[in-house]
Amino acid sequence: MTVTYDKEITALLVIDPYNDFISEGGKLWDRLKAVAEANNCVPHMLQVLNAARKEQLRVFYALHHRYRPGDYETWKYIAPVQKAAWEHKTFEYGTWGGEIRGEFAPQPGDVLALEHWCSSGFANTDLDLQLKKHGIHQLIVIGLIAHTCVEATVRYGAELGYEVTMVKDATASYSDEHMHAALEINIPNYASAILLTEEIVRSLSQLRG
Repeated sequence: MTVTYDKEITALLVIDPYNDFISEGGKLWDRLKAVAEANNCVPHMLQVLNAARKEQLRVFYALHHRYRPGDYETWKYIAPVQKAAWEHKTFEYGTWGGEIRGEFAPQPGDVLALEHWCSSGFANTDLDLQLKKHGIHQLIVIGLIAHTCVEATVRYGAELGYEVTMVKDATASYSDEHMHAALEINIPNYASAILLTEEIVRSLSQLRG
């Protein structure tokens, strides 16, 4: 499948490339490792990022909130995904696990949206504002993890009117079942295209504008 992108209105959205997710020794790497290595998730993410940078596409980061002491302790209501992050101190601020993996470090000109507290990169952040201010309509999405933050962000993006492409081998999750639910059942309802890394790289090499 070939999708045409207009450089002026297209951006890459990188979701949660934290060490805790995608680096050996990360708090969640052991749960993701089998799926991530089977589909070469991390190399594919990097390949898409490098292709986007080569074509001088805008790169936006949607990053999960990094835990700081006191964040959740006084909350009366907390979602299960937030409770789990709190209990494990996932992406703890000031720790290696809460840092972006080196190869994915933001570059000058990249836009880091405010950190999201739950799963959607749009909810309670400035991501939508930042995208609109930069004239972006087409989003290419990579990152972690498929059945929570990625799915929620793609869905919310479609609700807001964005044309979203999901790169299906540049994401990972805890099991093949989770991947199937995200990529075969949920995301196809919201993503305008679901492509492989090689397909998106080819499309980016033929950018208009």
